[in-house]
Amino acid sequence: MTPGLIITAPASGTGKTTVMLGLLAALRDRGVNVQPFKNGPDYIDPAFHRAAAGRTSLNLDSWAMGPAMLAGLVSAGHDADLILAEGSMGLFDGVAAKGASGNGATADLADLMGWPVVVVIDASGQAQTAAAVALGLARFRPGVRLAGVILNRIASPRHEALVRAGMAEAGLTVLGVLPKHAAIAMPERHLGLVQAEEQPALHALIAEAAGLMRKSIDLDALVAAARTHVKPASASIVRPPGQRIAMARDAAFSFVYPHLLQGWRAAGAEVLTFSPLADQAPDPDADICWLPGGYPELHGAALAGASRFQAGLRAFAMTKPVHGECGGFMAMGEAIIDKDGTRHKMTGLLGLVTSYAQRKMHLGYRTARLAQTVPGHAAGTILKGHEFHYSTILSQPDAALAEVTDATGAGVPETGSYRLQSGGGLSTGTFFHLIAAAQ
Repeated sequence: MTPGLIITAPASGTGKTTVMLGLLAALRDRGVNVQPFKNGPDYIDPAFHRAAAGRTSLNLDSWAMGPAMLAGLVSAGHDADLILAEGSMGLFDGVAAKGASGNGATADLADLMGWPVVVVIDASGQAQTAAAVALGLARFRPGVRLAGVILNRIASPRHEALVRAGMAEAGLTVLGVLPKHAAIAMPERHLGLVQAEEQPALHALIAEAAGLMRKSIDLDALVAAARTHVKPASASIVRPPGQRIAMARDAAFSFVYPHLLQGWRAAGAEVLTFSPLADQAPDPDADICWLPGGYPELHGAALAGASRFQAGLRAFAMTKPVHGECGGFMAMGEAIIDKDGTRHKMTGLLGLVTSYAQRKMHLGYRTARLAQTVPGHAAGTILKGHEFHYSTILSQPDAALAEVTDATGAGVPETGSYRLQSGGGLSTGTFFHLIAAAQ
């Protein structure tokens, strides 16, 4: 069994993503084969992990995934020397209600997998108190073992000495000390980090972060702290939506969880990518078309002017299934209104009209009981997913695709929708991104 660690923190914004990327690259440079993972429903960080580690990073989500699926996905690291997972938010932060195997918190993974946690502490504005925070994390939940801390944003040698003194008094191991280093901060936008492929300087940033980790972190001690108790499992089976899947893939449509793509291909499906922004249409020989989420609102004019894409998708949809998630769902609608109030005509497979001129955040886990078939799942199936966008629905005239609830069981109005096309094709869309079928 491959030993593992989780890089976590007391809260978001402490620098754990920079630490994660630097550690992946620094260990890779030393010849350590590291398998990365990401806790929770994040479709941006795994692409950064892959760039740093040279291996596909998979999402692990205790709210949506049962123990068998989690163990199956973790088996992706069977040939690695070390597993390194990145947490989300604070170590114990999750939803109020337990899901398939936990509430989505990073601590669930630590407990389920037996991976010790390495806590990145933002020590700016404090000294010995940082040790009290770390000690509280170490003692809060039985089954979660703290391997040590990495002190971030240390202002001076005196500051370091004070924080170290507090950690020594608490009996906590300091694995490294990082100074303030704004040059390796990652650019962000409204849904989080800018995507990996949009950053021409990404490899330079990763190399700089790796150099900082080599200089500041005791890498030998960190690797030696890794542990596990997860039992090996066969690869998790994910049902593909078709044998030949036409999938939109470019800067406007890129939010796909890697475990889905991996599972589809493992089940024998073929994924045929095309770029709407390059005015490409889906392969007419494909069985279904899948439009992932992304940032179509940033490319409204280009998509509205992509005549071959729009005509090709409409022709495909007349006789075959087309499914869209979030941004893909919006592109299947009549129009997207951007933040400046400009209306961009979309494909019209559904009547949906959305606006970014009237922003409203929609965020959280979703459970959906399907009222209609979607590619890969029959009506009545219960799906688990996650929704995160800022669009406002102005019009949604089509039939509701599903009964959708949040993590507490409360109903949400974003039900998705479907339309039967005149040639027999079925067009479906949801605002949530599918993670797994209920287990």
